[in-house]
Amino acid sequence: MESRPICPNCRAFISRADRVCPYCEFELAPAPKTNLDAARKLGSLLPENGQLIVYILAVNGFLYLAMALFNQQNTRGGDFFDLSGSTLFLFGAKEPSYIFHGEWWRLITAGFLHASVIHIAMNSWGLYDLGAQADEAYGPGRLLVIYVGSSITGFLASSIFAPSLSVGASAGIFGLIGAMIAFGMNQRSSFGSYVKSAYTRTAVWALLISFLIPYTDNWAHIGGLAGGFGIAYLAGHPNLSHPRHERYWNIAGLGVAGFVVICFVVQFFSTIKYLQS
Repeated sequence: MESRPICPNCRAFISRADRVCPYCEFELAPAPKTNLDAARKLGSLLPENGQLIVYILAVNGFLYLAMALFNQQNTRGGDFFDLSGSTLFLFGAKEPSYIFHGEWWRLITAGFLHASVIHIAMNSWGLYDLGAQADEAYGPGRLLVIYVGSSITGFLASSIFAPSLSVGASAGIFGLIGAMIAFGMNQRSSFGSYVKSAYTRTAVWALLISFLIPYTDNWAHIGGLAGGFGIAYLAGHPNLSHPRHERYWNIAGLGVAGFVVICFVVQFFSTIKYLQS
């Protein structure tokens, strides 16, 4: 049986939620603030109800607009619909020779950039479709960690095995496919089996199609798929987690968001240095 607190004035039993004694109206001391309270407040800063994917799409769209305007003004023959390699490089594309010589942040920034209108349109459609389902399964904190983490593993694999310039959200999108496969495996039910088989088929078809499209960074897709599965399998999902753990996952998501911002700030100053040299 759970012990109940006693009013220090009238000695009546009261509820732990009471801030004023219901019997003698004695004002009780407020509950002390804890690290859990701070975690709850920080975690509440993350968007809810599927809005996180909309925010990521907005960031991708803003960056493409900025690159397209830069491309038109600073690249000979540059246009709005198809960006040059130099523009992609200056905004933070994956470039292995630079990544392995200190510009590690390109593993993060490359996942938010796109090379053409068709490129961003296709990835936006895939991200919106998959992201809504992954957000419902994992919540915003886990989802952001999975998405950015799988984008990193995707572009790391690409940097090792495909030494060409590349960008795109597709590494993170494949990471979400891997995360949904992990979700199905963690469910251990008939519904989980259905989710696992459905997204396994999606992964196979998506990889086959990507291999048929020229100039596709397939290593980023493979690395993203593996990274998303691994991170999500270890992370679990809210229905199997204690509420306290969920709040800390939300804080981890905020930390990842802040880290992405820092990477773009670092890339901005690097771009200024390249333009001045």
